[in-house]
Amino acid sequence: MRVGEAKDFLVQQTAEQAQRDGVPLSELEKRMMYFTESEDAVENPIQLNEEFEAQYDTAEYETKIARLMGRAYKRLRKENADAAQTWDAAIKELKRGDHYILIMWRERLVAVNGPWGFWKTMGASLILVVAILTLIFVWSAMKQRFNIN
Repeated sequence: MRVGEAKDFLVQQTAEQAQRDGVPLSELEKRMMYFTESEDAVENPIQLNEEFEAQYDTAEYETKIARLMGRAYKRLRKENADAAQTWDAAIKELKRGDHYILIMWRERLVAVNGPWGFWKTMGASLILVVAILTLIFVWSAMKQRFNIN
């Protein structure tokens, strides 16, 4: 798979997910998913970036695309294993270079799970620590009560 094919596939799947979710996705937003400053650029990266920044908030855009990509990949894994493998191959190909779309792909977990993901992990860790301390306390009490050395 070539870089262009990889991006075409990812953009098409993300656009399809946007349509399924009823989320508007403009042509400029799609073009921005192709953004790179490497020789693989399909258009002038400086012009594209200036045009984009004049119309969109970058943080909101990245969150929007990350969520769409996360849901698209989840859908593909559920509905079409071959397409999910193509997605994996596309990501693998793009990781060989410097591509903006990879930033949003990496952010999908945070974007999909939201800020609560951190607190869920912290809560589960706290419960685990309390359980271990309780077991240590019970073991210690049992050793004293039954005079176990």
